[in-house]
Amino acid sequence: MSESRESERRTDGLDVAALQRRLAAFAAARDWQQYHTPKNLAAALSVEASELVEIFQWLTPEQSVRVMEEEGKAARVEDEVADVLAYLLQFCEVLGIDALGALSAKIDRNEVRFPVNGAR
Repeated sequence: MSESRESERRTDGLDVAALQRRLAAFAAARDWQQYHTPKNLAAALSVEASELVEIFQWLTPEQSVRVMEEEGKAARVEDEVADVLAYLLQFCEVLGIDALGALSAKIDRNEVRFPVNGAR
């Protein structure tokens, strides 16, 4: 990866709340908040997740593991991941969900539900 592309990817100092503020400011500047209802954001999240699935739809398991080796496909995957994450963060912001807290709590529940000794 080129040095300039690497510098574009730096996420030092970024966190979920900072990204949510940036997304909210972006939407507000364009007067899009009116469309950012839980229903619309959930639908948009589903569409973007489907676009990510579409990239992998006809790949073999071996091809799917190597998808990031192809520059064009890698860029598409990254764009769709960004879209999915953006809509998920906006969804959580609108509903007041702490995304990282929800994930941590879910992992806690799964550790109880699926103990290591019963997983194999």
